[in-house]
Amino acid sequence: MSAQTALPTPAALVTGASRGIGRAIALRLAADGFAVAVNYAGNGAAADAVVAEIESAGGRALALQGDVADADGMRRVFATAQAAFGRLDAVVNSAGVMPYVPVQGGDLAEFDRVIATNLRGSYIVLGLAAEHLREGGRIVALSTSVIGKAFPNYGPYIASKAGVEGLVHVLANELRGRGITVNAVAPGPVATELFLNGKTPEQIAHFQSLAPLERLGTPEEIAAAVAFLLGRDGGWVNSQVLRVNGGYIF
Repeated sequence: MSAQTALPTPAALVTGASRGIGRAIALRLAADGFAVAVNYAGNGAAADAVVAEIESAGGRALALQGDVADADGMRRVFATAQAAFGRLDAVVNSAGVMPYVPVQGGDLAEFDRVIATNLRGSYIVLGLAAEHLREGGRIVALSTSVIGKAFPNYGPYIASKAGVEGLVHVLANELRGRGITVNAVAPGPVATELFLNGKTPEQIAHFQSLAPLERLGTPEEIAAAVAFLLGRDGGWVNSQVLRVNGGYIF
């Protein structure tokens, strides 16, 4: 195919892409041919490392700082990504926090932090995605399969992610007529720093035993599900929550 007839490079913005699942998603999308905006909140060195890895493999990427809970900051992130790539075809909201807080006597400051990042952040990012995406674009938000388990001390996290799933369904309806799909991917236990932090070996072994596959998932497996929803074969999937959890039983 000549340069004159080559198809334009699609572009994606991934929030929380400096580490964990977000990092794996950014790398997978770059491998699939996307130019990738690697959004991060505070770890610029980690985001730069993701960009360097993408570029070393022949891809195109840039790191963009912005807290998903900061509407003005995220407007700048979206505007910069669109200006750099000339288009935005996909947005993945992967940024999130997961402290363990009980409902009775729980720390309200921690509750507010979870809601600000996970739910307010999703509301901001999904709204900006709807504003910036081209016809036929794709939006994916990260939820969680722990919603169905109601484990103690997961209250704020579960509440925030249940809200994310609600936003996904509503936005899919609001975007009727534009050919844009809006879905969520809800991982089960995945071996990331976010999940493993603070857990004993016995707790980790317990989570491994919950799914019939008897192991933790990998960030790359979650990234593969996101890639499916953003790719050609995911075009008829809309307003769905894809629970990627190894058969995690509710």
